Amino acid sequence: METTKATTKTQAKTGMTDKRTAGQANNLVLSILLGAGLFAVFVGERLIGAGPWRGLTGLGVALVTFALVARAVRATRPGEHRHVEQRLLILYGLAALALLLYFAQSDLLAVVTGRLLERGSPKLAGALAALWPALLLAAALPILLVEMAYAAMARAPRLENGRLDDAILTGLALAGALVFAFSMTYVATQRDHKVDLSYFRTARAGESTRKVARLLDKPVDVALFFPPANEVQEQVASYFSDLQAQSKFVQVKTYDYAVDVGKAKELGVSGNGAVVIYRDKQREQMPLGIEIESARGQLATLDRDAQRAILKVARPSRTIYFTAGHGERSPDPASDTDKRSTIRNLRELLTQQGNSVRDLGAAEGLAAEVPSDANAVFILGPQKPFLPEELASLERYRKRGGRLLVALDPDGQDLHEMLGPLGLKFVSTPLANDQVFARKSFQTSDRANLVTGSFSSHPSVTALSQLGFRAPLILVGAGHLEDVGKRPEGMFQNPIVYSHPATFEDANNNFNFDAPGEQRRAWTLGTTLSRPSDRSHGVAPDKAGEGKGKADEGKQEEERIVILADSDIFVDGVVGNPGNVYLVNDVVKWLLGDEAISGEINSEVDVPVAHTRKDDVMWFYGSILLAPAFVLGLGYMATRRRRSWRKAGTGAAA
Repeated sequence: METTKATTKTQAKTGMTDKRTAGQANNLVLSILLGAGLFAVFVGERLIGAGPWRGLTGLGVALVTFALVARAVRATRPGEHRHVEQRLLILYGLAALALLLYFAQSDLLAVVTGRLLERGSPKLAGALAALWPALLLAAALPILLVEMAYAAMARAPRLENGRLDDAILTGLALAGALVFAFSMTYVATQRDHKVDLSYFRTARAGESTRKVARLLDKPVDVALFFPPANEVQEQVASYFSDLQAQSKFVQVKTYDYAVDVGKAKELGVSGNGAVVIYRDKQREQMPLGIEIESARGQLATLDRDAQRAILKVARPSRTIYFTAGHGERSPDPASDTDKRSTIRNLRELLTQQGNSVRDLGAAEGLAAEVPSDANAVFILGPQKPFLPEELASLERYRKRGGRLLVALDPDGQDLHEMLGPLGLKFVSTPLANDQVFARKSFQTSDRANLVTGSFSSHPSVTALSQLGFRAPLILVGAGHLEDVGKRPEGMFQNPIVYSHPATFEDANNNFNFDAPGEQRRAWTLGTTLSRPSDRSHGVAPDKAGEGKGKADEGKQEEERIVILADSDIFVDGVVGNPGNVYLVNDVVKWLLGDEAISGEINSEVDVPVAHTRKDDVMWFYGSILLAPAFVLGLGYMATRRRRSWRKAGTGAAA
């Protein structure tokens, strides 16, 4: 009896399987007829388009209509296949609708109505032309995937409706992705408009440049050579309009090279896209270009470049001497074995600011006298001692109102003969910091690369005192300065740069803090000295008014000295750091008596992001461990939810 029941069940299952196989075969035939009908319409309309063979279009419409009607009949029959048949009927209807929309915007409409839709309603015709392919794709892909899934279940014990629904949704998703891709491609070809999402903004006139404009005593002309309605011209004109509002002596005019050929020839301009700043015969040209993409770099540093150009034409050239012959920093290596960093960028920076840069050694007369045209003398990292005659010459220069910049290194000369009489001492024990430092080689030796944002309010560090750690100063292997004695009468000392409080004297050169022998504190890294020169005292009038004029002239001269505990501040690769650039700008301005124009120079150049050691560790483990773990966790959760959903769908179907 039991054997008979089992046999009956097996026969029933086999019959259901055979019935489903036959139904699937018929189902596939209808889909093939639908595809054949659509292909016939394509051949008749797109490949032939005219003549008797266009009758293939009618054949295709007939096949599509037959497949649609047959599918509707099958969808009304009861059974387990009814679910999939109803959904296929909807997809067939979507394909038929796409066909109708095609005919509505094609020239076949003119055969019936005598008028093309494109002429009466061009926008509607365009919308239908874009809509019918999207609908056809949204129907064809799901039908194809459903047929594949249906064929795979021909011998299955039961029909999995959830699997068929997944196939439909997958087909719709693929169709949507393709429609989106084709739409974006079409829009991109028809509307060739570029959008740059990177950060960009033209530099505005900074505090220092505004001061330069306000202190002008004679007109400075600015000529902008650009074609009409130019983007670069708009950016540049906005900058100089802001500067013009600061002073009546800034006069801005716009020219077109194609129209104002005579003015262009007068100012030495060879085409549009240039800015010329000039006074009398002095002129500085700033080439920018007329394309906004290529001009971005120059526009980001427009404030810096404009200030340099204005200073070069508005004030006389200054002469700065660099001592030589004692192993100082130089623009080129002294020999093939010389590995010290050079100061080529520093000298170029000073030259761009309108200064004349020259060398001064024994061969140039340093042992006799500092040249009378010297506005400042720089002594950067000497490795060999100065001759007594050279030191005496520098002292005489200082006492008559000279300006000195002295930067020393722990492995070089301490210049005690010069600093001792000024009440200072250079301590050559190198400093280090294991908490705040600049990474270069990612070794413990990087702790000697000091980073500081501690500055006084002295005019020689005006911008740095305002910015603090937003523009940190970098020093590579620095010592420090100490007070050791009495200074000359009337001389004032003002420390200007301090180290980070966690900095310590690395006496054993192991780059580690070893208590209690080593102490952490804020060390003095830079200081200034100043006093009225000897020429300003005891000037007696020779004639009425004449002596007074000489006295006033003498009072304008003041000894000014800047002493720094590291010369690497100025070397190539370090001087480009924003904080180091600000130090050079303001120190030089103070030495030359231009402290009234000290201040921040705006720049829109992106500054590299710096990380501390903790930041590096966090980013390393975050990218190696946390990010992959997070992705795997999301994938695991999504997989579990999908399996639960499928089980629930299968149970409901059962």
